[in-house]
Amino acid sequence: MDLRHALLATLVAVIWGFNFVVIEWGMTGVPPLLFVALRFTAVVVPAVFLVPRPAVSWRVVAAVGTFMSLGQFGLLYTSMHLGMPPGLAALVLQAQVLFTVLIAAVWLRERPTGRQVGGILLASAGLVVVGAGRGGHVPLGALGLCVAAALSWGIGNVVARRAAVPSSSGLSLVVWSSLVVPVPLFVLSLALDGPSTVGHALAHLGPEAIASTAYTAVLASLVGYSIFNGLLARYPASTVVPFVLIAPPVAMASGWLLLGQAVNPAEGVGGLVVLAGVLVTVWRRSSGLARDDAQGTGRAAADPPYVDEAGLLELRGEPVAVAVGHAPAVEDHAED
Repeated sequence: MDLRHALLATLVAVIWGFNFVVIEWGMTGVPPLLFVALRFTAVVVPAVFLVPRPAVSWRVVAAVGTFMSLGQFGLLYTSMHLGMPPGLAALVLQAQVLFTVLIAAVWLRERPTGRQVGGILLASAGLVVVGAGRGGHVPLGALGLCVAAALSWGIGNVVARRAAVPSSSGLSLVVWSSLVVPVPLFVLSLALDGPSTVGHALAHLGPEAIASTAYTAVLASLVGYSIFNGLLARYPASTVVPFVLIAPPVAMASGWLLLGQAVNPAEGVGGLVVLAGVLVTVWRRSSGLARDDAQGTGRAAADPPYVDEAGLLELRGEPVAVAVGHAPAVEDHAED
């Protein structure tokens, strides 16, 4: 993977890691499904009136929104509402890495290389160490919902990868796929929490809930998923997804600093092992950070390149805003 793309993938993982603490901080007094509906309403409006629809079918747009947004976050927020701590939620959600690689191997025939498998296993071992250090005081239902959220995210990753959305459409895919989220979750919240609870929460939104919604909508969704979907359009899922394993150590560190949730030795060691696993997954002796070629990626050598000459930050001398993950179209060219 190109160095700039690797740095962007790392930035996304840091944003998403801190996101768990922001969710925990802002969800007090707001039903979880309503909170997700508010988040994605902020993602859609006003962006949907400013961003063109991605060049994919409505079925793809709806599938990405259903699995990557509605399913993942509806289940995740409910899991945290039922007692899943932010750090542990970030940890368990990374089962999406295994789900993504397995589903992509079967559905897309993207076979991970031996190095990638080894890195994923090493990072997974680190997650197990961290999980063991957290103890067994999490409700079983909350844990199950978090695993289901990871599965939904994994399916969404593969759907986005299979759709072969142009990298320049990363932002538009995030915005338009989010259309499927607010109404179903708002209706579910009315049914499960009751109109009076929903009405009271909307009438008494505090500054924490508003700030949390702004962070999760703008940074975690618009910025994070725009970059992430753009990278999935360029690289095999087994190359991009392991970067997200950086999120749990970030979530645990921010939970310790801001919520007083101290990191114990097992969590610290496990977090370092996770980072080592990510480095193994993306590192290659021949060129430092891996520049994946056709061998072992599941793509033919004649396919369009995954990496443009200057990366996401600058193309043909034209700077591109990282905040939206947008890249203008470039002509195909051969990788060195």
